[in-house]
Amino acid sequence: MVMPERTIENYLIDMDGVLVHEEHPIAGADTFIAGITAAGLGFLVLTNNSIYTARDLSARLSRSGLEIPPERIWTSALATALFLHTQRPGGSAYVVGEAGLTTALHDIGYVLSDSSPDYVVLGETRTYSFEAITRAVRLVRGGARFIATNPDPTGPSVEGLLPATGAVAAMITKATGVTPYFVGKPNPLMMRSALNTLSAHSETTVVIGDRMDTDVVAGLEAGMDTVLVLSGITTHADVERFPYRPTAVVDSIARVPVGRDVRTIDGALTPLAAAPRRPAAAATPDDAAPAATPRRRGAAITNAVTAFGRQPPAEATPTGQETPVPPRPQ
Repeated sequence: MVMPERTIENYLIDMDGVLVHEEHPIAGADTFIAGITAAGLGFLVLTNNSIYTARDLSARLSRSGLEIPPERIWTSALATALFLHTQRPGGSAYVVGEAGLTTALHDIGYVLSDSSPDYVVLGETRTYSFEAITRAVRLVRGGARFIATNPDPTGPSVEGLLPATGAVAAMITKATGVTPYFVGKPNPLMMRSALNTLSAHSETTVVIGDRMDTDVVAGLEAGMDTVLVLSGITTHADVERFPYRPTAVVDSIARVPVGRDVRTIDGALTPLAAAPRRPAAAATPDDAAPAATPRRRGAAITNAVTAFGRQPPAEATPTGQETPVPPRPQ
C-alpha cells in the first residue's frame, strides 16, 4: 500500500550534534535553517541545556554563524517552567541551577525560596555547591516535590565530560529515596510543549536529532517522524542496537530535504554510511541567512500554556512515584 506523501510544516531540531559541535557549526546547518525560513516553515531549536537563557544561546549560535532568534529556541528550563505553571501556578521553588532556569521560573511568576518551597528544581550548572545540594536533600525529605530539567548524566566540555543534571539527581535520590520527575528529553512532554509553542501538529512536524536515546525516542513517543543525523553522538553501528528505529537516518542535516516527507529520503529506515564527526570550519556571518521574524516569546509561551493547560497533567508527587505524561493535546 502506497502511503500519501505528507506535507511538512514544522521542525523540532536538536542543537548540539545537529547544528553545532561546541562553537563550530556543522556543514549545511546554515543552509537548512535558511531554507526552512525562506519556505515560511515553523521550527524550534531544542536543547536539554538549562544553563543558558534562549537569548544567551541565540548569541552563542550567532557567533557560530547561525542566526536563530531567541523565540526559536526551546530549552529544558522553559519546558520545566511551563510544566510547573500548569501544575501549580504562582508557586515557589528552591532552585539548584543557573540563569536559564531561574529566569524561566521568574517569567512564570514563581517565587524562589529555600523556606518550605512547593518544589525543589534541579538544573544544570558548572558550579554544583555541596551546600546547595544538602539544602535540596533536606527540603525533599521535608516534603518538597522533586523536579529535574533533564536526566542527562554527563555533559560535554572542552576538557572532556562533566557530571550533569542526571548524575546530581541520582545523588539526591540516593539521599532521599525520592526520584525526580524529569521534564526534558527523552520525556515526550518536552516535545508536546514545543509543538504547542509552535501551534503545530505532530503529523506535520519532524524531529531532527543526533541521539537515539533522547531525540528519536522522544519524537517517536510524541507521534512524530524522526530523522537521526550521524554528525553527533549516535554512530552508524549504534542504530541497530535499539529496539526502535528513526524514520530516516542521514549523515548530516544537509541531507534533510526542506518541506518534504522524510519517509521519501533515500535511505529512509536504512542507515547511511557514517559521516566524519569532526566539526566543519565555522561559517562567516556573511554566509548565514537571516531567520524569518518569529512570534514574540511572550505570545508563544501564552499560546503554549493555553493549549497545554486544556488537559493539565497529573501533579508531580513527593513520593518518588513516576509522574504520568499528560494526555496529548488534540
